[in-house]
Amino acid sequence: MTKVNLIENPYELKDIKGLGPKRLQILNEMNIWSIQDLILHLPTRYENNALIDLNEAENEAIVTVQGEVYSSPTVAFFGRNKSKLTVHVMINGIAVKVVYFNQPYLKKNIQLHQTVIIKGKWLKHKQEINGTKMMFDLTQHEDAQFTPIYRVKEGLKQKPLKEMIQKTLNDVTIHEWLPIELRQKYKLETLKETLYALHHARDKQSLMKARRTFAFTEFFMFELRMQWLNRLEKTSDQAVEVTYDINEVKRFINELPFELTEGQKSSVNEIFRDLKAPIRMHRLLQGDVGSGKTVVAAICMYALKTANYQSALMVPTEILAEQHAESLAQLFGDKMNVALLTGSVKGKKRQLLLEQLAQGEIDCIIGTHALIQEDVMFHNIGLVITDEQHRFGVEQRQKLREKGALSNVLFMTATPIPRTLAISVFGEMDVSSIKHLPQGRKPIETHWVKHDAYEQVLNQLNDEVKKGRQAYVISPLIESSEHLDDVQNVLALYDRLKVQLPDVRIGILHGKMTSDEKDHVMHQFSSHAIDVLVATTVVEVGVNVPNATFMVIYDADRFGLSTLHQLRGRVGRSDYQSYCVLIASPKTETGIERMQIMTQTTDGFELSERDLEMRGPGDFFGVKQSGLPDFLVGNIVEDYRMLEVARDEAAELIQSGAFFTEVYAKLRHFIEDNMLQQSFD
Repeated sequence: MTKVNLIENPYELKDIKGLGPKRLQILNEMNIWSIQDLILHLPTRYENNALIDLNEAENEAIVTVQGEVYSSPTVAFFGRNKSKLTVHVMINGIAVKVVYFNQPYLKKNIQLHQTVIIKGKWLKHKQEINGTKMMFDLTQHEDAQFTPIYRVKEGLKQKPLKEMIQKTLNDVTIHEWLPIELRQKYKLETLKETLYALHHARDKQSLMKARRTFAFTEFFMFELRMQWLNRLEKTSDQAVEVTYDINEVKRFINELPFELTEGQKSSVNEIFRDLKAPIRMHRLLQGDVGSGKTVVAAICMYALKTANYQSALMVPTEILAEQHAESLAQLFGDKMNVALLTGSVKGKKRQLLLEQLAQGEIDCIIGTHALIQEDVMFHNIGLVITDEQHRFGVEQRQKLREKGALSNVLFMTATPIPRTLAISVFGEMDVSSIKHLPQGRKPIETHWVKHDAYEQVLNQLNDEVKKGRQAYVISPLIESSEHLDDVQNVLALYDRLKVQLPDVRIGILHGKMTSDEKDHVMHQFSSHAIDVLVATTVVEVGVNVPNATFMVIYDADRFGLSTLHQLRGRVGRSDYQSYCVLIASPKTETGIERMQIMTQTTDGFELSERDLEMRGPGDFFGVKQSGLPDFLVGNIVEDYRMLEVARDEAAELIQSGAFFTEVYAKLRHFIEDNMLQQSFD
């Protein structure tokens, strides 16, 4: 993907002075391939080196303190190449013993009555600090109250990476894409000053200002593209009116084996009004898990068929594509020719399918990213539907859309999005909502229990399996983690359940498995060759197994509301009563509140609003997992007011006509050339 050009005078990464082949390879392994990648490799966190009063420090806190040396240092050697340096320092009126392991070289720099700065762990009961760092130049500390900590790989330490970034930043000229009047209006820094501050934060104030500038710049560039696309759609995106056969469509609806809900009926009517309009449809259909969005999509596809147009449905995973293709084929019977195109369809079978598609013999095609490959040509496509559309980039959706001159677009999502945020993230669009489940569906009973109730949950799960039902058991980790040793992992949980439930057929599913392995397991579960599926959140998106009625989510407080809600939606897909059990012993108020909210409501619309209010960890949209615009610094939930300001400023720039003047020619040409690209992707 082409990247936003930030640098006016770029040069090759290998041309950095002192950068050898080995270190270059490490940078490449860190996905750093260019000078721009290097300066945009931002710190993941900052160590606060601000001096504190030791009298106010908690036991075992990491502290940075200043004191006077009052004893000569001693070094004791032990084991193989191991050492312990001890020195006594008076800090804030406290006589402190300071210990450094395996840093004997410090001894020659420490002098009696010298003022030093010490960083380490404060052991209050011993009046001792386990030191990690000692500074002798006090001005050096004043210049770096915050130490940036970068993501690195073995073979590359923090210091050389920081020096490399610093030198590169000094050498290059940075494009200033943000209009100067906006910088002045919102008191923002230049982009070069911003990048310098992010890599070399002097204090909290300068760091926060740099973060604000960078986030606003990211949002503004993204929104400028969205607003420009909206303008293009409104001014030149004319569509041919879809003249469907209303009597045929009514007959199809009447023959359905169920009655449409009010939400489904109103959504169908809204979409049909769009289809008859002379401009392209750009509509978001949102409905909770199991609310019947696919039926609405099917009715629209059938309407397009009666008007002699083709339809395409693009979904994120192969298993979901297969399930959609199967259910739609059953729904349509011989009324429509439904085909499936995924990465697994190859050779002569794929070639034949492409020929049938191009000749108009296929009415409706279901697929994954394979649908946007260059050799996929339609005869007369009139409707593009994307399921869980936020999991696709703007570029992917646009590519599919460009395959047809008409291409009305319907986006579907089971993650209800507050309208203000939807407009900012996806641009201006009409929204249809399905707020009620089909008749006969029983609400999922959700219970929250502590870890000590595990045996009771296990018995309940076993009872469901004995009834012939199936269950999911979800865990946040694939394998054990030294940082999260109190969190259950999938592999251990799988082994544990096999021992505890010897007569139950148990399968396992996680992200480290290959696509073929995952598909095989899901097919086994769908065909009831597996009773209990132990998995990570890979089952979150659109897996449909109506016989599954029991969901156990282990360490549920580790998940955000969105993920919990989507996981819960894997059950409750039939007339059987379904259950969701959250096993969690949260240690924070936010974690407790999330568990309480999940037991109080199954309404995804209410959950989305509550989560925006909470602003807690694991935000509702799970940006990293969902594929929503993933900005380097900006967070579309925590910074959503800034996102709205950026949207309004971008809209004003375009609507006022200023964007089309000579002053903005450079920015305009850049936006046109990179219409589909993420801001700093």
